[in-house]
Amino acid sequence: LDEMDRALHDSLCVVKRMLESNTLVTGGGAVEAALSVYLEEFATTLDTREQLAIQEFADALLVIPKTLAVNAAKDSSELVAKLRACHAKSQNSNATDEDKLLSNTGLDLVNGEIRDNLTAGVVEPAISKIKSLRFATEAAITILRIDDRITLNPEGQQK
Repeated sequence: LDEMDRALHDSLCVVKRMLESNTLVTGGGAVEAALSVYLEEFATTLDTREQLAIQEFADALLVIPKTLAVNAAKDSSELVAKLRACHAKSQNSNATDEDKLLSNTGLDLVNGEIRDNLTAGVVEPAISKIKSLRFATEAAITILRIDDRITLNPEGQQK
């Protein structure tokens, strides 16, 4: 009964956020895959060490679609590879109008394939996605700052 109450509360909160923001994004890992492809392409334009950080951040974004696929007992490697390929094709500068429609491609975890999730109605409030990405980024930056400040005691001064 508690689980049903929580699920109902969560779904009402999603509806509330959608009504507040009036902006939706495609769900099923589509945003994370698209952002990952974009950042990897952007990283290749840099010639500093920042390139490595951006590439790692792009890889970290793929944890979301991978986790979705694993939790649905699907082959995450194959699905994420297909998902990335679709988004890379849609972001290509030579993309046709048909290719650009691939930007809405996300995971269909019932059938274990990829599909146009906007047409299928799999959407999320944009504000939720923005906030979750922002909080995750801030948490990673905080951890890196703390890691920079931690210094090891020389062996002779260990207590």
